[in-house]
Amino acid sequence: MTESMVSRYEKLVHAGPPGDVPVLFDTACVLGGSIAGLMAARVLSDRARRVVVIEPDDTSAETGSRPGVPQDQQVHTLLPVGQRWLERWVPGTTRQAQDRGASLVADQGTTVINGVPQAPDGEGHHLLAVGRPLLEALLRNRITSLPNVSVLRGHATGLQYRDDAVSGVRYDAGAGGGQGGRSEGVLDADFVVDAMGRSSRLSNWLKGSGYDQPRIERLEAPVNYATARFARPAKVADLETPGALALFTPEYPSSGVSVAAVQPIEGRQWIVMLMGYGDSRPGRTIGEFREICTKLPPVFATATAGAVIGDVMTYHQAESRRRDFTGAVRFPARLVSVGDAVASFNPIYGQGLSSAALHASCLASYLADGPDLGTAAREFFRLQQVVVDAAWAVSAGGDAARLDALHGTEVPDDVRQQRWAMEQIAAATLVDGDVTRAFNSVSYMLRHPATLADPALLAKAVAANGTAAPVAG
Repeated sequence: MTESMVSRYEKLVHAGPPGDVPVLFDTACVLGGSIAGLMAARVLSDRARRVVVIEPDDTSAETGSRPGVPQDQQVHTLLPVGQRWLERWVPGTTRQAQDRGASLVADQGTTVINGVPQAPDGEGHHLLAVGRPLLEALLRNRITSLPNVSVLRGHATGLQYRDDAVSGVRYDAGAGGGQGGRSEGVLDADFVVDAMGRSSRLSNWLKGSGYDQPRIERLEAPVNYATARFARPAKVADLETPGALALFTPEYPSSGVSVAAVQPIEGRQWIVMLMGYGDSRPGRTIGEFREICTKLPPVFATATAGAVIGDVMTYHQAESRRRDFTGAVRFPARLVSVGDAVASFNPIYGQGLSSAALHASCLASYLADGPDLGTAAREFFRLQQVVVDAAWAVSAGGDAARLDALHGTEVPDDVRQQRWAMEQIAAATLVDGDVTRAFNSVSYMLRHPATLADPALLAKAVAANGTAAPVAG
């Protein structure tokens, strides 16, 4: 990755709302009202006289689970970069979440690798521990309360075009709109954002209209989640350890658990997650769940000692995937995609919410640069690819290394050397706060992964590992 890409990434991270800007569109339409779609709607609210979000799910229940987000009952963490961006575009979101019982948890000492805590990085980062339904509801209420943003309940069924540009969205309000029969219509739109998630139908629509489909890249990453919630009698301020993320290398004995996480969330609850790769499916029952947690850092046993709230919620994801829109030669103008519709990763890396926020940053930057709206949004997709590549390097790179290790796969020398370097840096986070700082800046999506390729950083990590006791695995 070139230095210019690193600079572009960091420019996106530090960008803010543009202030008083000219209106570019009469009507903008966002397909999907999840967090990526809501953030896109917020950006477009400064650029369009009217923003319509077409969402098939009933969102009237403020914090209820939605069929369109099957993973919303699993652990979600808002990384520092995501917090920054939500606060820039929707100020006060963090405070509102805390007022509703969410927790702003300091990250110092909360990450444990093979039973050993990371060395403090001195940065004072905090992670927002919040249930996904609550965070989404807070954003939805704030953004849809803007005078020019509205929600149309229904299913988007296709696009209309004029002069090689999107000119409208076909939709079916039908049962989704609460009406007795089908209610098909067309919403005239000057700009459209696809935020339909992993199952986005945009590629099929493009192919059916004679446009290029974005090439899709897939990486096997079979992950199995088991998540349970437990009563939390103590206030967060009274907890000795307010949360933890436990990571295990493939060689480390961990009852089939590759990753475990525990967080204090709203409703005076603990939410606890166990994750296994491949055939490993830990924690399917409460008994097994609690037994495994006794072998993890003490906070896990503390969290699971309380009364169980609800059932164990499982989630399986077979692969990570991303779509390359930059390679599409024939593509309609006034159309972009964001969020999981572009790239979806192993959720354990916590990149989904923050990536959605950064995709909104890409959209804002693209519109601020005076684009030619009569041609495909190639500059937007180039900006977005910087964010997607960064997230993919962290999550897909880690998953590929784990799967190759599990299967004994031979890898090219250059890949083996890159992985060795990352292993050195990860191991050094247990003993050297400077290395932890650099590593966490990338993990938290504050800096581009290419910054970890600094030879001086690797030398420091190797030296730290040479003087420290070896870590199991």
